Amino acid sequence: MDSTSETDTLTPSGEQAEVTTTNRRQPFPQGFLDTISEGWAVREESLPPERSEAPWAARRRDAVSRAFAGRRLVLPAGELKQRSNDTDYPFRAHSAFAHLTGWGSDAEPGAVLVFEPTDDGHDAVLYFRERADRTTPEFYADASVGEFWIGPRPSLAAVAADLGVDTAHLDDLELSDDDLVLDEDDELTRFVSELRLVKDEWELEQMRLAVAVTASGFDDIVADLPRIIAHPRGERVVEGVFHQRARAEGNTEGYDTIAASGPHACYLHWTRNDGTVVAGDLLLVDAGVEVDSLYTADITRTLPVNGTFSAVQRKIYDAVLEAADAAFAAAKPGVKFRAVHEAAMQVIAQRVSEWGLIPVTAEEALDSERGGQHRRYMVHGTSHHLGMDVHDCAQARRDMYYDGVLEAGMVFTIEPGLYFQIDDLTVPEEFRGIGVRIEDDIVMTADGPVNLSAGIPRTADDVEAWIARLSAR
Repeated sequence: MDSTSETDTLTPSGEQAEVTTTNRRQPFPQGFLDTISEGWAVREESLPPERSEAPWAARRRDAVSRAFAGRRLVLPAGELKQRSNDTDYPFRAHSAFAHLTGWGSDAEPGAVLVFEPTDDGHDAVLYFRERADRTTPEFYADASVGEFWIGPRPSLAAVAADLGVDTAHLDDLELSDDDLVLDEDDELTRFVSELRLVKDEWELEQMRLAVAVTASGFDDIVADLPRIIAHPRGERVVEGVFHQRARAEGNTEGYDTIAASGPHACYLHWTRNDGTVVAGDLLLVDAGVEVDSLYTADITRTLPVNGTFSAVQRKIYDAVLEAADAAFAAAKPGVKFRAVHEAAMQVIAQRVSEWGLIPVTAEEALDSERGGQHRRYMVHGTSHHLGMDVHDCAQARRDMYYDGVLEAGMVFTIEPGLYFQIDDLTVPEEFRGIGVRIEDDIVMTADGPVNLSAGIPRTADDVEAWIARLSAR
């Protein structure tokens, strides 16, 4: 497939453009050029109803407007990014742009949201490239935007009706050195990131949807374990099974799926996914579906490949589950976000100390200056905010994030783990090569935390029953 523009086109005056020779393209014959713009049915367009997110996006824009009175703000969606040679990665709009427009998986590359200052706030205008008339060379010759290549693009009027925002052609956009531009201006970038720390009701519904589709993806993996085990690259089959669900019922995955079997589970971001899945090992799957609104889940389950945990595997698994439950119990409105991690680490330190894996007590390991010995077996944090990005609100200030206070509407993960690498001589031989992580997606309410992913089996007994039930299909 070619994702670049043909170079043999008509000029605006209708004359043949200069032909640039390539090693595989042929010039358009004159007969084609004379007739390509003729014989097309009149395109009838009915404007769509306003999408359900539009009023919520308008409220978010109002918050931005109040924070930057009198300033002109420019928020690009981003452009296509090259994968190799003349192929691009699938386009995914900038999260802040999507959050403030409501334009998700169907957003146009190159679009720009502009806040034009007025006497009483801002007028929001969404600029993007209007679809080409069939009389223009772009229609047939431009592989990046031409309808012959990628299908119809939306019209300005349709997008205005759909999103409830004024639209204008990208050619009409003029920029100034005084503009505040997303990802160039720190204050604007920080504000729109922090704006997503507390989700509105529409966003929370999208998070529930993302978790529900992800749960179905995990069911698919468990049900397909026999085929996964039989394949020489079973990890890749895991990835493919989940991808099918993500694409069928969502936009894609929110991040590269981790399908880590056996010792690979000890590598925190194992995305190579090219190993076998062997009976007797554990399979760690960290995956999340990104739905069409671009909100994503982020869930991890660790499965005994043969359906039953060994005594050592269960011992480690139960310790991780205990840490997860302790973190959940610590998560309450008004407490510091970091308290969630601290609660999990207390359990991790206690268990590895009891098992004789560290040369100090749990209390000594938890000392903020001289401790940390237990972190050898869990080097990552326990929680991060979740939403449009898998690590959402990443540009927020520390005192709003790690040192911030939990509020109703915040969505975050709880994901402790224990990882004993295959060549780690500080642990007993039977521990080596075992990696366990349990990750759930949590929404804070005024009454306390709610585990959105609690329906995906978590306890060792429930995981074994889950595998037995789906394997019997």
